[in-house]
Amino acid sequence: MPTTSPVVVGRDVELALLQEALTELQGGSGRAVFLLGEAGIGKSRLIGCCAERAAAVGLPVLRGRGSAIGAGTPFRPIVEALSSRFRTSGPPENPELGPYRPVLARVIPEWRQTPAPDYPESLVELGEALLRLLAVLGREAGCVLVLEDLHEADSETVAVVEYLADNLAGLPVLLVVALRPEPGAALDLARSVERRRTGSVVTLQPLPRSAVRDLAAGCLGVPAGRVPAAVVERLTVGSDGNPYLVEELLGEMVASGALRAGGGGWQVAGDLSGSVPAAVVHLYGQRMALLDAPARELLLLAAILGPRFSAVTLQVITGHDDADLFAHLRAVVAANFVVPDEAVPGEYSFRHALIADAVLASIPAAERAAPARRAAAAMQQAEPELSADLCQLVAKLLLAAGDRTGAALLYADAGRRTLADGASGSAVLLLERGQELGAAADRADITASLACALAEAGQLDRAITLTDALPPMGAASPGAESRIALHTRLAWAAVIAERGQDSAAQLAAARKLLGNRGGPEQTAALAVVEGHLALLPGQDERTVDAERLALEAAEVAEREKLPVLACQAWQLLALLARERGFDDADGCLERMLTVAETHSLPVWRLEALLRLGANAFMRTGDARRLEQAGVAAQELGAIMLHQRVESLLAMNAVLRGDSAAAEDIFARCLDTSARMRNLDTHRYLLLVSAILAAHRGRRREMDQVLLAFRQAGGESSFLTPVMLGLCRAVCALLEEDREAAAAELAAGAEWEARHPNVFYLAGRYGLRPLLAVLAGTAGRAEYLVAARAPAAELAWNRQFLLLADAVLLGREGRGEEAAQAVDQVCRTGGLFPTGHHLGLRLVAEAALADGWGDPVGWLRTAEEYFHGLDVPSVAAACRALLRQAGVSVNQHRSGSRLIPEALRRYCLTPREYEVLTLLVERPGNQDIARRLSISPRTVEKHMASLMKKTARPDRAALCLLATEFSEAG
Repeated sequence: MPTTSPVVVGRDVELALLQEALTELQGGSGRAVFLLGEAGIGKSRLIGCCAERAAAVGLPVLRGRGSAIGAGTPFRPIVEALSSRFRTSGPPENPELGPYRPVLARVIPEWRQTPAPDYPESLVELGEALLRLLAVLGREAGCVLVLEDLHEADSETVAVVEYLADNLAGLPVLLVVALRPEPGAALDLARSVERRRTGSVVTLQPLPRSAVRDLAAGCLGVPAGRVPAAVVERLTVGSDGNPYLVEELLGEMVASGALRAGGGGWQVAGDLSGSVPAAVVHLYGQRMALLDAPARELLLLAAILGPRFSAVTLQVITGHDDADLFAHLRAVVAANFVVPDEAVPGEYSFRHALIADAVLASIPAAERAAPARRAAAAMQQAEPELSADLCQLVAKLLLAAGDRTGAALLYADAGRRTLADGASGSAVLLLERGQELGAAADRADITASLACALAEAGQLDRAITLTDALPPMGAASPGAESRIALHTRLAWAAVIAERGQDSAAQLAAARKLLGNRGGPEQTAALAVVEGHLALLPGQDERTVDAERLALEAAEVAEREKLPVLACQAWQLLALLARERGFDDADGCLERMLTVAETHSLPVWRLEALLRLGANAFMRTGDARRLEQAGVAAQELGAIMLHQRVESLLAMNAVLRGDSAAAEDIFARCLDTSARMRNLDTHRYLLLVSAILAAHRGRRREMDQVLLAFRQAGGESSFLTPVMLGLCRAVCALLEEDREAAAAELAAGAEWEARHPNVFYLAGRYGLRPLLAVLAGTAGRAEYLVAARAPAAELAWNRQFLLLADAVLLGREGRGEEAAQAVDQVCRTGGLFPTGHHLGLRLVAEAALADGWGDPVGWLRTAEEYFHGLDVPSVAAACRALLRQAGVSVNQHRSGSRLIPEALRRYCLTPREYEVLTLLVERPGNQDIARRLSISPRTVEKHMASLMKKTARPDRAALCLLATEFSEAG
C-alpha cells in the first residue's frame, strides 16, 4: 500500500490560490503566500504541488527550510534555497547585480571575497539585494522562492522575508512560506502580513470526515465508497483531521492486519482502536525493534540531532567507517524513517518532523541521555574549536544529556560568535537561551554579553535595564575590565541614538569602575564617546574639553595601534573643527583616511571619503571625492551609504545646473530608498528634487514634491532650513517675489537659531545677507558677521557674499572695487549657473541705481540665461531693467518654439503663453504683472486675447485649460 495518497485531498481552495499566484507570476506580477498550520497538516504537500506545477512550465524554483539546530545561524534557509538553484549552474553573472554582489555574498558562497569586506550590511540591504537577484532570475517568466519551517528560522531570515513580502508587487517573484502557528517572530510576521494585506495568509484547517475518507481511499487504491465506515470513523477521530496522522494510522491498521485486502476491497479484520499519538509512537517503536543495534543507535542519535542531520556529524559521533555508516543509513531509509536530501549530498532528514518526535518518545529520557552525552563528547573531541553552528549542536546534545550548565555556556559562546559576525538578532536568541539555562556563577557574564547584543539589535532600553541589574562590582574585581567595556559600548549606542542622559550615565559608571588605574586605550575610548556626547543638544558644558580630549584619544589610539578608535577620534575632531573652518576639518578627515587605508579599514575609509567629498562639494563644487566615495560604497556593498553619496551628488548636480544628472539619480534612488526605509536619505532626495523644481521656477512641481517631503517627516527633520532657504526662497526669487524670499530666509534663520545643525547652504551665510544688503536692512557690520563665519568660504555662499560686498562698496562710492568683486564672481560663474545669474540680476539693479559696474552686460547675460531656462518672471524683470537703462532689448520671438505642439494651433504669442502657464496657480492680474514685469493693463489685454484665441468663455475656463496642459506635460 502506498504510504501517502497519490492526490492532494481537501485542499481545493488552497491549490486554486497557488495556481492563481503562478498564473499571475507568468504575467509578471508577484506576491507572497503564507501557509500556516500544525505539523502534518499538509503544508509540504501543497508546496510540493506548487513546485511541480512551476517546474512544469519552466519556472525556476528555489527551496530552503528552517532548522531547529540552525535557528541561531543567520540566513540558513535563504542560503539553502539559493544553493538549490546555483549548485549546478552557478549564480547569474548579470551586470545589474554588480553593486549587490558584496551584500549577496552573505548568502551566495561563490561570491565571497578573501578577505571579506568588513562592512556590516543591514538586513534591509540584504533584502533589497535579494529582491534584485530574484527579479533577475524571474525576468523571463518569473521565479518561485519556497521557504519551509520558517518558525525554526533565525530572526535575520524572518526580517529579510518581511522585506521581500512587503516589496514583491510588480516583480516576477512568488514567495511561498510555510510555518507552524508557534509563538515567535515568524508567526508575528504572518499576522502582520495578513493585517497589512501585503500577502495572502492561509491557515490550513483539519480535514473533515469526507476528506479523511477520500484520503484513505487514495492510499488504499479504492473508490471512496469502498472504505469501511469503521475505518473512516477511527481515522477521523484518531487523527483529528491531520492528514499525516491519517496516513500513519492507516498504515498501522494494514501492517497489524486489522485491515486486510480481500473480496475486491478492504475488510476490517481486527481491533482498530489505539491512542494517538501513542499509536504512532508504538508504531515507530515496533519498526525500530526490527533494526539491528547499531542502526537503532544511529537512528536515536539522528532524532536527538533534529529533523535534519548530516552523515558527517553522525560519523564523527559514532566513529563508524564509511561502509558501516552508510549501511546503517540505508537500513533506516529502507525502514521508512528518513530520506536522503537530493539537493544537499550527505544530508538526511526524517520523512516528517513528527517521526523524529515519535522516535524520541519511544525511548525513556534516561536511556536517551547516555548516547547524547557520548555524542557531545565525541563532537568536542573531534572539534576542540567549535564553530557557532557546532556550539549550538553540542549544546542541544548536552541538554538532552541533562547538562544544563554545559549547554548554557555553549549557547552563550555561539551567541557571542554570532554577534561578532553582525547577526545581533540571532545572538540575542542564543544568549537568552544561555541565560535561561546558566548556573548562577555564569549568569552575570552571559547577561553582560546579552546586554551588548541587545544594544546592537536596537533594544537599548532592555540592554540598560539588564546592565543596571548586574551585581555591583569593585574596581579591583576580576570582571571589571569587561564591565567597563560594556558600559562604554552602551554609552556609544546611546550617543548614536541621541540619548544624552543615558550615555552620560553609562560613562559615569565606566569611569567609576576605571578609577585612576585605567589604561590609555580605555581612557581614549571614553574620551571619544564623551566628545560625541558634547555635540548633542543640552550638553554644552562638555564642549570645553571635548576637542582636547579627542586629540589626546587620537594620539593614544595611533600609538597603541588601535586604528578603529583612532578613526573615531579623528572623525570627532573633524566635526569639532568645523566651528573654526573647513581647512582644519579636512585635515582631520585626511588623517582619518590615512589611518583607514594603512590598516585596511574599508568602512572607515568610505566614511572619510564621504565626509571629505561633502566638504569639497560645498567648498569648491568639486564632486570627484564624492564619486570616489560612491565607488568605495559599491565595492563594499554598502547600498544605503551609496544612496547617501548619490543624494549628495544629486544636490551637486542641481546647484551646477545639471538637471539630467540629478533626475537620473532620483530615478535610481528615490523609490529604492523609500522601499529600504532609508528615511534620512529618502527625505534628502525628496528635498533635492523639490530644490531642482524651485531652481527652475516651477512652484507647482516644487509644492507637490514638498508635500511628499512633509509626509516623509521632512518638516520635523534638520532639513527644515534647507527647505526654506535653498528651496522655497530661491523659487520666490525666480518669481520676482523678493519679500516672500526674505520671509522664507528669515524663518530658516530663526529655525537654525533654535536647532543648531550642519547644513550650511540654507542662505544664512550667503543669500540672506545679500537680500538684506539690497533691501538696506543690513550694512557693513552685518555683512562682516556673515563673511567671517566658516561657512562663508563655501562656494555657493561665497558668490552671494561677494555680491553683497559689491553692493556695499558701490554705496560707499568705491565703484571700481565693487565691479572687481562682481568680476571675481563672474570668473567662477559656470560653477553654479542658476545662483550666479540670479545674483547678477539682483546686483545689477543696485549697480544701475548707484552708477557702477556693467549692469547692462550683467542683465543681458542673466536675461539670456533665464529665457533659455524658461523662467519668464526673471527674464522679464531683466528686460524691464534694460529698458529702464535705455538700451535695446531682445524680444526672443523664437520663444514660440517653447510653446507645446498642442497649443500652437491657437497661434499664441510667447507672451500669451507665459501668461497662460501662470494661470495654473490662479493668480490675480496684479501678481501676473509683477512676475512678468508688465503692467496690469497689459495683462488684461493678454487675457482677452487668450479667451478669444482659445474660444474659452471666461477666466476660469482659461485656468482649467492651463491646468490640463500642465498635467499633460
